[in-house]
Amino acid sequence: MSKGIECMWMRGGTSKGAYFLADALPSDEQARADILLRVMGSPDARQIDGMGGADPLTSKVAVVSKSDRDDADVEYLFLQVFVDQAIVTDAQNCGNILAGVGPFAIERGLVDPVEGETEVRIFMCNTGQISVARVQVQDKEVVYEGDARIDGVPGFSAPVPITFKDTAGSSCGALLPTGNAVDVIDGIELTMIDNGMPCVVMRAEDMGITGQETREELEANEVLRAKLESIRLQAGPLMNLGDVKEKSVPKMTMVSAPSNGGAISTRTFIPHRCHASIGVLGAVSVATAAVLKGSPANALATYDAASRMTLDVEHPTGCMTVVLDQDEQGDVSSAALLRTARKLFDGKVFVHKNGL
Repeated sequence: MSKGIECMWMRGGTSKGAYFLADALPSDEQARADILLRVMGSPDARQIDGMGGADPLTSKVAVVSKSDRDDADVEYLFLQVFVDQAIVTDAQNCGNILAGVGPFAIERGLVDPVEGETEVRIFMCNTGQISVARVQVQDKEVVYEGDARIDGVPGFSAPVPITFKDTAGSSCGALLPTGNAVDVIDGIELTMIDNGMPCVVMRAEDMGITGQETREELEANEVLRAKLESIRLQAGPLMNLGDVKEKSVPKMTMVSAPSNGGAISTRTFIPHRCHASIGVLGAVSVATAAVLKGSPANALATYDAASRMTLDVEHPTGCMTVVLDQDEQGDVSSAALLRTARKLFDGKVFVHKNGL
């Protein structure tokens, strides 16, 4: 690897990470993981000997390839590189990093640009689902500057709207893997749900918090973290995820009544660090839980019931808007979100036996 590996560093939504063409990395999973750990500088709390940003949100990888599928242009594999553990996992998807896949695919020539707006159909390998990203293009080049703004990212960028379809049960096999809107673990009422991201949704009050605490306050709450991990480890098998001790799913979301005009307020652990905001697909799952009759979240949520519902999911740094469409049976059939992305660096990353 002394010659370096072609790599683009991008911000996707409220995350950032490394974007690789699939053929730039080994096909063997363990060999690929070994390289990515060295790229990021893991395991190390500061990731000082790598490109990682010492946070789960900045230690992410997208592996992208041209697709042979009739319903997709490219295929996207998301890999989470743990910061302080030698773990690289594909157990989840990432809707934030997904926001950079369309621009990256155009940049690398996997998709021919269409002047004005280019639709990129993306097969999400982690979950077997399709999403469609709409990327702004001018003079055959991706446009990154614009007037769209998302909470958690300073400034303005070009919009990257993303539509998700048929995400229910993408990881767990069913929207509600236990078949119940409400289950009880360790005496806590909760909803185990998967509408693109496996989540356990529970009332913040039941966990001994208000749900308005800062990220730092929650991470310092050892009692809370122990309770969350106990529930998470029990929820894993119930959600058809198996032993989740070394997995990054399910996400643990504590909800409370909205405080800034949104539909519901959230604090999410991913799974051991408190999220600075909320993941894209996590927001979809939580919003779906919020409109699920009888669920703990539904009792706290404020929204207008309709065939198309817009829910602002509040999080520590703002809110994420989720648009849910319901079918004739009242089930959520699709979800759309607004994201942005920006190319930060394009070049080569270098690894050797002892690090970057």
